[in-house]
Order: sequence, then structure tokens, then C-alpha cells
Amino acid sequence: FDTGMRKLKRQKNMDRKDFYVSSAGKERYPYSIVWTPLPFISWFLPIIGHMGICTSDGVIRDFAGPCYVSQDCLTFGRPTKYLVLDRSKVGLRQDRSEQDVWDYAISEAVAQYEGMMYNFFCNNCHSFVARCLNELKYDGKSDWNMVSVFFYFTPRCKFVSPSRFWRTYRGFFVLVCFIAAAVTAALLLT
Repeated sequence: FDTGMRKLKRQKNMDRKDFYVSSAGKERYPYSIVWTPLPFISWFLPIIGHMGICTSDGVIRDFAGPCYVSQDCLTFGRPTKYLVLDRSKVGLRQDRSEQDVWDYAISEAVAQYEGMMYNFFCNNCHSFVARCLNELKYDGKSDWNMVSVFFYFTPRCKFVSPSRFWRTYRGFFVLVCFIAAAVTAALLLT
């Protein structure tokens, strides 16, 4: 853990200004969408994972289960991928600052989702992020949904570090190697 945190601090000081580690040792991703793999499911489909959105301070909020929106951590572990959103695409109001608009939109979505049931297929963490983007009128749109969020995030996101890349794909690589070994053994035995 310490090695990873030192590496994150070193990366931040060298070239990354997208995220940082707070004095309490928490990772912060201001104005970002974050993603982490789901245990077992991501082994078979590495593009499927758990998503959250961060406040202007970088605090992660994610729809974690029925009537529960977690704060300051993703339900399934630290983020492996992130996307810093373009703040110029937020529908600002004349009477509020950029930071206030951002945080208010997320708090509105949190208030709504704290009263909702979780459904893996139709009302999930991606739906929560979509609701936040709708509240923000991000990119001039108010029709974000879990599919559009997925297709917006996936090609644009960055990995936090090489070790987080490995964390994302290691289950899939192990599974592929196991299947390849089983097929090879079966072919050699016949």
C-alpha cells in the first residue's frame, strides 16, 4: 500500500495534475468520473465495472446499493480508471460559482438515489452518474443514461497507474491462460 501511495504522489509531482493524495492518504479526483472492476464479473467482461463521480474536492460518491450512496470510497475498491470532465461543458447558473453548481448537482442526485432501490441491470452506479450529469446539464444534454455514460467514459478514460491497469485485467488474463492451458491439454490428450 505504501509503495502504491508513494508512486501516486511521485506521479502527481511529475506530470499528473488530474488527481492527488490528500494529507489523510485518500485519493482525490476533482471533477471526475472514476471506475473500478467488479469482482468476478470483470474477469469475464473486463469492460464491466463500478462507477462513481467526484465532487469539486475530489470526494468520490457512488450508488452502492439499495438506498445507499457511499462517500469517499468506491464500493469495490480504489479507482483503476478515471476521466476528468471538462468543466466548461457544465451548464452554469449566473448566481452560482462553478464549484457550487457542481457540488449542488451531485448532492441533488445523492438525495434522489438515497431513496431508490438498486438494480444491477437498470438502476445502478452508471445510472447515478448519468443523473449527476443530467443535473449538471453536462455537454448541453439532460438525457444521459447508463449506456451513454458507458460509451462516453470508456474510450476517454485513463488508468491511474500501471499497477491499476494490472488490477483491472489480471482476472481476465488468468482466466484466458487457464482456458488456453485446458484447451492445449485436451488437444494433447486426444
